[in-house]
Amino acid sequence: MRRIMLDAAMGLMQSGLIPSVSDVAGAAQVSRATAYRYFPTQAALIQAAVDEALGPILAWNSDSKDPEERVTELVTFAYPRMETYEATLKAALRLALDQWARRHAGMLGEAPMVRGHRIGLLNSAVQPLKGKLTPEGFERLTQGMSLIFGTEAFVVLKDIWGLDRKRAEEVALWTCHALIQAAVKEESAGRRPSPSAMAGKAMTGKTVALKNGVRSHGTPVAKRSRAKAKQAG
Repeated sequence: MRRIMLDAAMGLMQSGLIPSVSDVAGAAQVSRATAYRYFPTQAALIQAAVDEALGPILAWNSDSKDPEERVTELVTFAYPRMETYEATLKAALRLALDQWARRHAGMLGEAPMVRGHRIGLLNSAVQPLKGKLTPEGFERLTQGMSLIFGTEAFVVLKDIWGLDRKRAEEVALWTCHALIQAAVKEESAGRRPSPSAMAGKAMTGKTVALKNGVRSHGTPVAKRSRAKAKQAG
């Protein structure tokens, strides 16, 4: 029964709709009570349809030890299936945006749809860099790559730029490789200090300068004090 309902949901989503549980019940020719037993909310229904659409992508793995090669394998494996189920994935994105708007308006009456499959996939793709980058650098790398891997990337590259899937795939790979190379280069040049550490270093330098009798702009404190005393006299 669940399989029949998922097929019905994906059929509706592939036609451009964001189906409710009742819509799917009607398309699958089952009672609403039965439909709600399997999918208590619209978010649960759409999430299940997305998982089904992504299918083998979620189980992706690689034996390569090279992060750029692994990312190439992931993107070239995922993009064709994402295009096949593009309408389904975009319907899910539309629901997520609608839920965001309703939540901020205080009108969301159900649990929001959970998104984020790309996080685990991208972490896996660049796993060989796990011990070579700082935790902050590794996270920043995967965050950067997440901008061009997923439904939103299709919206930008295909809908806004008008690229076909193959060209979009090439742009995504170019970006991912550039980000990996930049992360590795940054690490080899020395670990970047955190903003808080940089602020602390600046404050320490200012304190030392004052202790040595020099203000931040280089004028000795004692000399400035004598000059003020002379003017007053």
